[in-house]
Amino acid sequence: MRDLTSILSAVERGERQAAEDLLPLVYAELRRMAARQLSAERAGQTLQATALVHEAYLRLVGGGQAKDWGGRPHFFAAAAEAMRRILVESARRKARLKRGGNGRRLEMPDDLPAPSAPIEDVLSVDEALDGLAARDAAAAELVKLHYFAGLTLDEAADVLGVSPRTAYRTWAFARAWLFRKLRSEDEFRQTPDSG
Repeated sequence: MRDLTSILSAVERGERQAAEDLLPLVYAELRRMAARQLSAERAGQTLQATALVHEAYLRLVGGGQAKDWGGRPHFFAAAAEAMRRILVESARRKARLKRGGNGRRLEMPDDLPAPSAPIEDVLSVDEALDGLAARDAAAAELVKLHYFAGLTLDEAADVLGVSPRTAYRTWAFARAWLFRKLRSEDEFRQTPDSG
């Protein structure tokens, strides 16, 4: 059996057999990533880790379009991004259908490797990430890699092609920016109407 890097290269070239060979090699890690993202969900959550893995995998290798992952770290970063988008879509669908869109604030703790909030909070983080991306796209990408993909800051620096020192500095900025953004949204929601 070929190694992961050669299979990823073959998938990037559009080889159908390589896409079939890829899943057994990455399934366990993708399952851990999905479980980490779903670990703090409320009881009754309908999205299971297995379904999240399969949907993300289909988004990554399905469609017959050539992808350029640039190796193992980039592939898992792309997988984490796909999972994040699936969770956001699910949260938006649930908020629209059941809850009227009322989100809650999610604090960004110091020792993040994975989200630890109910799925409704995914919307708040997603909106805040969009705002951060408008201000500093590289900082938003670093948050996605570290927070959602569970990469260390050193691994994320490698994926982004920056020095670890730059990654740590960017992480400090991004964390502070997101904390202020999420806190100000929470304060806005808690302000009683004066009319």
